[in-house]
Amino acid sequence: MKQIIALGGGGFSMEPENLLLDLYILEQSGKSVPNICFVPTASGDSENYIAKFYKAFEKLKCTPSHLSLFRPPTRDLESFILEKDIIYVGGGSTKNLMALWKEWNVDKYMKKAWNKGIMLAGVSAGSLCWFEDGVTDSYGKDMDPINGLGLLRGSNCPHYDGEVNRRPAYQKFVASKLIQGGIAADDGVGLHFVDDSLKNVVSSRPNAKAYKVMPTEDFFYEEEMVTKYLG
Repeated sequence: MKQIIALGGGGFSMEPENLLLDLYILEQSGKSVPNICFVPTASGDSENYIAKFYKAFEKLKCTPSHLSLFRPPTRDLESFILEKDIIYVGGGSTKNLMALWKEWNVDKYMKKAWNKGIMLAGVSAGSLCWFEDGVTDSYGKDMDPINGLGLLRGSNCPHYDGEVNRRPAYQKFVASKLIQGGIAADDGVGLHFVDDSLKNVVSSRPNAKAYKVMPTEDFFYEEEMVTKYLG
């Protein structure tokens, strides 16, 4: 079984006192004490981000580790990745994440991990990287389309309610067919895919939602999706 859990926002880095999404990720692994590896490439391997990860996950039933491309733990990154149960990708610059992953062949290793049944998860840049395309602020103050790995069909937009420019930019890009239609997620929402299909939409916040956003002949439509609150 292949699984991806894509978070629009939230989790340990944004809400250290609300770990409902992080707990959900651990539970879906099927392991009593899963090996979970944090990949903070998009943040430039921020030491503060890595410290937040360990502070949260060392309290939970798992074995945490991290993969830094600026300070690689080994020359054999493929084996390092493929021995994990969960890969959890952090937020930041999607453009830099994709560039560095390609340079280090991590994009290929992630695809191998997914096909092997290792769970892939992530927030913000670590969400939209799994899709064919999406919306990013990696290029500066404005929003731009960007391509992901394409493990999941269609597009993705994180922070749908959390950043004022995200929603109108995503709607514009979908309507103009600059990117494909897809799913937008508010902060605190997790999109749980099994194989190529969306299985569940879950949330750590009572009012957070996900939305299907699709192009029409001359515009777009937006449809609120059924979301399960985990609290």
